[in-house]
Formats: sequence, structure tokens, C-alpha cells
Amino acid sequence: MPDLTRFPITQRWPAKHPERLQLYSTPTPNGVKVSIMLEETGLPYEPHFIDIGKDETWTDAFLSLNPNGKIPAILDPSGPDGQPLGLFESGAILVYLAEKTGMFLPDGPQRYKVLQWVFFQMGGIGPMFGQLGFFHRFAGREYEDKRPRDRYAKESARLLGVLEGQLANNAFIAGPEYTIADIAMLGWVRNLIGFYDAGELVNYAELEAVPRWLETCLARAAVERGLTIPARP
Repeated sequence: MPDLTRFPITQRWPAKHPERLQLYSTPTPNGVKVSIMLEETGLPYEPHFIDIGKDETWTDAFLSLNPNGKIPAILDPSGPDGQPLGLFESGAILVYLAEKTGMFLPDGPQRYKVLQWVFFQMGGIGPMFGQLGFFHRFAGREYEDKRPRDRYAKESARLLGVLEGQLANNAFIAGPEYTIADIAMLGWVRNLIGFYDAGELVNYAELEAVPRWLETCLARAAVERGLTIPARP
């Protein structure tokens, strides 16, 4: 039985099953990347709901695992060389889990094509869609000056255009197969047109390939499950 007691986060969120991978997260676009990946791979894991509304990511316990104070983070009791491994940053976690299981990240040149799209999401889709969500859906909507909102809407529409072009001749983001690039992207596109209600701002109705791809991804049973994990209290 692995000993996880040396990790302070397990004092705040105790592991009922310390032999399983521990997930500390919230079902946000970044958070569901990891829960979907875990559901897709079938790795045994134990989810812990982190209440970002109550600033739980800024507690000493959470910061001991992720000094950046963001979800998601994991603690794998069976890491490299059999030693426990704590890890944060959703993109890094996706790559780690793909390598651990040998799933959703091909070998050879295709590996780097997948990774380039993961980084595209991390550097573009996530930050831009998130800012648009703030200025359109959250507190920013009260600002009379709409230039910030419109700036992010324009860039988000451009990024969707990049995806539309890529998906016009490919079933999935990086080619014919479903990979961690799709897992990284789907929650953000879903939120943009759903929770953020920004579809009209980015001309989503004019797209064809992106909606088809999103529908295909959301129809996967593991995706459907992962989108609600960890369950909110």
C-alpha cells in the first residue's frame, strides 16, 4: 500500500483508496480534460472536488501540490519507478497519462502533430475563450466599454476558423484518430457556445466541421461521464 501521508494535500482531502490515482479538480474546461482522460483510459482513480468558489486552491494543502493554485492536479501513487508523483498543468497531465497507458498519443511523427494541437489549445483556445467568457458572461459584461469583449471575440472566432480548416478534412483534431488533442479542446468549445453563450459573437452557426467534431466527441460515453467529474456537492 503506497504511503501518501507525506503529501499535505492528502490531509485536507484524505484518500479513501490510496492505491488509486488521486484527482483534485472541478468540472471546468481545464478540469474535465483529466477526468475525461481517466474515464477513457480506465485507470482506477479517486476524484476530489475542489471548490474554486471558496478559494480552496489557495489553501496551503492544495498549494503544496500545485504552487500555481489552479486545478486540475493529480497524485499518482504508482508513478515512474514505482514512486508517488504529484503533477499539475492539464496539458502535462494529459501527456503523462497518455504515456502511462499507451493511449491517445501515437508514436513517431504523429506524436508531435498531436502535441502541437495540445499546445495550440493551451496557448490559444483556453486563454482566449476564457477571457471572452469573463467579458461576455461574467463580471466583465457590466463594463460599458465593449472593446475588450470584442477583442477576445474576434480572436476566438479566428481560432475557431483554424479548427474549422483543420477539421474540414480530418475526423479529429490531429488526424483520423481521437487523441489527447481532442480531449484538450472539446470542453473549451463546448463551454464557449454553452455556458459562455458566446456562439453568436464568434459566428459559430456558420461553421460546419467544428460542430460535427464536437457532437462526435460529446457522444463518447467516457466524455459524457468525465464532464461531470468530480461531482459537485
